[in-house]
Amino acid sequence: MSRPQLGPAQLAALVDRHIGTSDWFAIDQAMIDGFAEVTMDHQFIHVDPAGAARTAFGGTVAHGFLLLSLLSRMSCQALPPIEHAAMTINYGVNRLRFVSPVRADARVRGHFGLAAVDSKAPDRLLLTYDVTMETDTGPKPALVAQWLVLTVLHPARSAPVRLEPT
Repeated sequence: MSRPQLGPAQLAALVDRHIGTSDWFAIDQAMIDGFAEVTMDHQFIHVDPAGAARTAFGGTVAHGFLLLSLLSRMSCQALPPIEHAAMTINYGVNRLRFVSPVRADARVRGHFGLAAVDSKAPDRLLLTYDVTMETDTGPKPALVAQWLVLTVLHPARSAPVRLEPT
């Protein structure tokens, strides 16, 4: 099912509102091991089930940056498409906290709220999302973040960005 595309003024009307939740996403040991290979972070709490079982975690846990990297995938499910978007670019994170560990074989999902919409140029929108990633294993979130995403609009197809409702 396709979702309706939103223009800048429609996005601005959603500021301070929850705008979407992703599907649950499984974090298995193979994913954790693959992330360890790519990032060269082989700390035992991530890749050694026997060693990690002897810690307060009780088993291996996902890297915090693995969880952060999943925001892009989760956002594709949770966020409405933006009218005339040519591309979106990770612009940064204002605030980020890894609140609770995510054990191997747990599931996570992202909740996205729109905190701000700012015009950066006639064909650029900077969207600020308040994100909470919950787990299916406990009451505390895995992470909370204020995530910045720059959306570049097709200049030939869009009018200059106007954030006021028309």
